Amino acid sequence: MNFFSDNTAGASAPVMAALAAANDGTATAYGTDAWTGRVERLFAEIFEHEVAAFLVASGTAANSLALASITRPWGAVLTHEESHVADDECGAPEFFSDGAKLVGLPGAGNKISPGPVTQALARMREGALHQVQPQAISITQATECGQIYTPAEVRALKDAGAPRGLTMHMDGARFANALVALGCSPAAITWQAGVDVLTFGGTKNGAWAAEAVIFFQPEAAAEMKWRRKRSGHTLSKGRLIGAQFEGLLGGGHWLELARHANAMAKRLADALIALNIPLAWPCQVNQVFPILSAELQTKLKAAGVGYLPWSQTALPKDIPFAEGETIGRFVMAFSTSEADVERLINVFAAAKG
Repeated sequence: MNFFSDNTAGASAPVMAALAAANDGTATAYGTDAWTGRVERLFAEIFEHEVAAFLVASGTAANSLALASITRPWGAVLTHEESHVADDECGAPEFFSDGAKLVGLPGAGNKISPGPVTQALARMREGALHQVQPQAISITQATECGQIYTPAEVRALKDAGAPRGLTMHMDGARFANALVALGCSPAAITWQAGVDVLTFGGTKNGAWAAEAVIFFQPEAAAEMKWRRKRSGHTLSKGRLIGAQFEGLLGGGHWLELARHANAMAKRLADALIALNIPLAWPCQVNQVFPILSAELQTKLKAAGVGYLPWSQTALPKDIPFAEGETIGRFVMAFSTSEADVERLINVFAAAKG
């Protein structure tokens, strides 16, 4: 029973079919192919806005190149102290931006709010020669604790950074899961709310290796093609990324997959609550975070259940946490079946006795 991550799943059938179709014949190289061109236009349709879209093969590349394109080496990016770009990219954002600093901010559920942004900006004096200059805000949608930013919350952060002209970046590795949970349009939660650059995730939602960096102000993307080339992500057979996105985005398939993963997570969350197993954070997308006693941890391990222990740092202050307890992260993928979830629920029920 593998609930470690949605990265452990393969690709959906339409994505596989699109890849197989793109494999036939020949095509021009380095992203000049018909598949990539169609996907770039499709992104403009999805977001109801002219965009500059750059396809890459990994989330690390997407996040790092996006931040490097909007931050100078003496600049700073305000982000949550446990955000993916801060904790899980092995320094790649700093490397690709030639040394820009990531400034970590606190926040329950790994969400940042305007208050800490304003406080950080007050400490980082404009024009002070000995300090990095804040240039961007980066938020994760959904967060590492499975929490969602609403359009109003995104706009409030954008407004908090406006006095210093901060650019807004959204790490959307699980953008589809957040979008279907919000029930709004892609435009409403991105450029209409103040997002300037989006990392659009495909890999966690049914693709093999497909991510996109989307600029909602195409003129701001002038450096991106050069940065992508230098990073090794201008693939000669770029059609194979374009084809993945064509299979994923066509007919709203990406949203169907996200809805399914979210529904599987909600089924587990509802069952755990019924068993009086508390959740560290509400289940909003495809991740569930129960607080596990030492006894539960032992029984889950014995049953062969795979999950990740998770950080307690962003717990709400009113959540009790006893010695020996841990937070477990259980992630549902597009391919997680109802039978998989029911089997896991039965393990929890048996463990509770």
